[in-house]
Amino acid sequence: MTVPVILAFLSAALVFYVLLESVLRGAKWQQARVEEAARHSLTDLFIFIEPRQLVLVNFLLFILLPGGLWLFTGNPLFAVVGAAIAVAFPRFLVRVLRERRLRAFVRQMPDALRMLASSLRAGAGLNVALEVITKDQPPPLAQEFALLLREQRMGVSFEEALTHLEKRLPVEEFRLFTAALRIARSVGGNLSEILESLAQTLTRKAEVEGKIRSLTAQGKIQGLVMTLLPILLMLILRTMEPKPMALLFHSLVGWVVLAIVAIMEILGYVFIRKIVTIEI
Repeated sequence: MTVPVILAFLSAALVFYVLLESVLRGAKWQQARVEEAARHSLTDLFIFIEPRQLVLVNFLLFILLPGGLWLFTGNPLFAVVGAAIAVAFPRFLVRVLRERRLRAFVRQMPDALRMLASSLRAGAGLNVALEVITKDQPPPLAQEFALLLREQRMGVSFEEALTHLEKRLPVEEFRLFTAALRIARSVGGNLSEILESLAQTLTRKAEVEGKIRSLTAQGKIQGLVMTLLPILLMLILRTMEPKPMALLFHSLVGWVVLAIVAIMEILGYVFIRKIVTIEI
């Protein structure tokens, strides 16, 4: 009896060591990703957060979300899904903040272009006009143009600084602005009139996009309701009929059904969003 017990103990210890090593490697990999997001991605958005704080928040989310789902459902499958959500949370957060910042920048573009055109008509140079914008416009536009001017003061050429700004702001509206600047600097022309015309174009574009968003908002809400309705119905049935619904959460067949339902839910929501999303 002693030899089998020793072998069983050694096997369990080996499995535990392998699992612990895998968990530690995964934790280090996730910590590196979170710290990179804090140092580079969030810094590019002018959001300065200590990497340790973001790592701590992600660690707490990784512990609390899977644990809460496991306690609520009693199903380890939901715990695995919660862990995957916690792992993907930093990238999702950076993406949401980046898109919000780009939308705010696009909304500020027409007024900034009109202000820039007015300064050029008054006889100011381009850099002086950009400095006026950095003082009178709110973030994020003022921050980005201030960084453009700061790079020039450090010896970076205007063309190179403009290229850096294009990489930070990959939106069509800003590419039109930079194209107008490059054309005016290379072949000449009345830059103030070009910027004024571009401001009017962007204003009309924003009005059309606003109308489209208001017309498609109902479809987006319907898609969200249709996606959440089966989940809500499942939770209600689990509360009303716990014994029949236990097969769905505590059996292999039920897990397969839940996986199929989740895949179909995600695909349905994605297709609805694609249908109601109209780009100009």
